[in-house]
Amino acid sequence: MTGKKEGLNDAEPYPEQWYDWKWQFRNRITTIEELEKIIHLSEKEKEDISKCLEHFRMAITPYYASLMDSNDPMCPIRMQAVPTINETRIGPYELADPLDEERDSPVKNIVHRYPDRVLFLVTHMCSMYCRHCTRRRTVGEEDFVISDAEVDAAVDYIAKNPNIRDVLLSGGDPLTMSDARLEKIISKLRNIEHVEIIRIGTRVPVVMPMRITPDLLAMLRKYHPIWINTHFNHPKELTPEAVKACSDIVDAGIPLGNQSVLLRNINDNTETMKELLLKLVKARVRPYYLYQCDMSQGLSHFRTKVETGVEIIQNLTGNISGYAVPKFVIDAPHGGGKVPINPKYVITMDNNEVVMRNYEGEIYKYPQPN
Repeated sequence: MTGKKEGLNDAEPYPEQWYDWKWQFRNRITTIEELEKIIHLSEKEKEDISKCLEHFRMAITPYYASLMDSNDPMCPIRMQAVPTINETRIGPYELADPLDEERDSPVKNIVHRYPDRVLFLVTHMCSMYCRHCTRRRTVGEEDFVISDAEVDAAVDYIAKNPNIRDVLLSGGDPLTMSDARLEKIISKLRNIEHVEIIRIGTRVPVVMPMRITPDLLAMLRKYHPIWINTHFNHPKELTPEAVKACSDIVDAGIPLGNQSVLLRNINDNTETMKELLLKLVKARVRPYYLYQCDMSQGLSHFRTKVETGVEIIQNLTGNISGYAVPKFVIDAPHGGGKVPINPKYVITMDNNEVVMRNYEGEIYKYPQPN
């Protein structure tokens, strides 16, 4: 199957293997030499990227690279994928492990922070290494999946803790693994009676949508209830290919949510976020979280003021459907968990009444029951 490729050479057709996800993964852009075939880079940009790559790897699928504006360094796709010198500047409050995941890891590859659910890190591989990744201390350092022995140790921990009803598979990106490898892990979890929900966190619908194959979905259907959360940050990412991948997931009976990160100069304004959210719900993807960018090392240039997120949520509330408005949260540093950060609608509240402000700024009183 062929088509027209965006980028420097618009007339160049896609390779025959373009829609093969394994080809996309094998041909990720990982060097400056490969990257400058796609986008224009100045000598200074190449020098800065080289310095950044001494600390953090780069990997961009050909598909996602085709969405970049070849001439605009401020392209929202390019900013999420291409390293900059800013990543080498470590702010005073930035941490290698800002969420203290290692502290909350009772066994390797398990993070157990909340009473009824765990995070199960099944791989260190991603199809693209996002420049704003919170787990960059480990993800991308080496491309590998965890061993059978490590899987068994993690599953054994879950099996021995009957309070765990929800397991989130993450990493890395679980959907970079083969169907067989992923099924091996999911089937072990589904055999644990108290595990009710299995979730998968993945960005492949965004950066490598051809990974969502009929075979993958047929396998996942065997282990319902399965939930998937993905990670769209900008409306430009909702291409026809990405929308089809989302539709296929939902058609397989898998609820699909989205977790965005608030990123400076990418989506930190109401109009961009509104366009993104409305496109998501049209694609049958439920906006779930809008995250304040974490304090991982080298991410200061992506972080916004917290007030920016509050203002965006306030501007959206009442102006688009409630199901299209995500919950704005800060994942509290040092393992405090997700804290909702909301606009202030309650003015006063006592035993007699609640005085509140609606989305238009009008004041209303609600009598308390006797």
